[in-house]
Amino acid sequence: MRILTGLQPSGKLHLGNYFGAIRKILDYQSSSDLFLFIANLHALTTYSNKKNLEEYSLECAIDLLALGVDPQKTVFWIQSDVPQVTELTWYLSQCITVPQLQLAHSFKDKVNKGFTPGAGLFTYPILMASDILLFSAEKVPVGKDQKQHLEFARDIAERFNALFGPLLHLPEPDIEERTAIVPGIDGAKMSKSYGNTIDFFGTEKEIKKQVMAIQSDSKSIEEPKDPNSSFIFQIHSLFLTESEKETLKEKYEKGGVGYGDLKKDLLSKVLDHFSPFREKRSQLTQNLDYVRDVLRAGKSKATEIAETKLNEIRKSIGLKLF
Repeated sequence: MRILTGLQPSGKLHLGNYFGAIRKILDYQSSSDLFLFIANLHALTTYSNKKNLEEYSLECAIDLLALGVDPQKTVFWIQSDVPQVTELTWYLSQCITVPQLQLAHSFKDKVNKGFTPGAGLFTYPILMASDILLFSAEKVPVGKDQKQHLEFARDIAERFNALFGPLLHLPEPDIEERTAIVPGIDGAKMSKSYGNTIDFFGTEKEIKKQVMAIQSDSKSIEEPKDPNSSFIFQIHSLFLTESEKETLKEKYEKGGVGYGDLKKDLLSKVLDHFSPFREKRSQLTQNLDYVRDVLRAGKSKATEIAETKLNEIRKSIGLKLF
């Protein structure tokens, strides 16, 4: 089963990234043919600072390798290093209409929030379709907010196949209905744009500051506390087995413990869980030649596959005369 997914390089990773997507991506390595790329072309739709894009792309590669991406099991590359994807985007743009693109929820949401869009944001679904179809992905893990984009990819593939022959594989969505919506320190969905994250690759001082800033009610130490309404409990439970959750829940409901101590317990869990990853990351930052070698090898593998597929597509369209 070929799985394809990409992550935008947007700065420090946080618990929402890890529990919402990365942990599941890592699980694919043992059971699937995983294709994973750093989506720096997609990132251009929201920012264009050269220094940030270069820095964030490299940091994203380091982070993913530190968390367990295995280049021996996964084709791992930077999106822009395989320019075949942008060529295919042009061909596929003939297989979707402007009215269809105008229905894109993510585009309308950003515009409604006051974002001034470029044409790249409008055609984002076509580039995403190109990522998927170029590598003949069978399943694509997507959140509910990205399901429509995968439907666009399927529509584009069906239209292309009807015009030029059955060359493009129709991907299936892999939607985890129970994917955790990780609350931030203010209770809203954890997001960089909200400034409410817990960044597990930050310094211990930074992580402690974020954890201790989690909002709570004013119950005293002696009073029982409701775990279901506690953001501290909700975040802590992401690290726990079912039996461990029950034990922690009883601790809240019994009373006799303050929120300060509960936050310290969570801080300890975050630091313990990510300790080996943080150590690996420190080693990788001292060996950037290795990181770049991994990306070069991934580029080579991805390019070979992409060029083979694109040659078939060029011929089917009538662009290959010799």
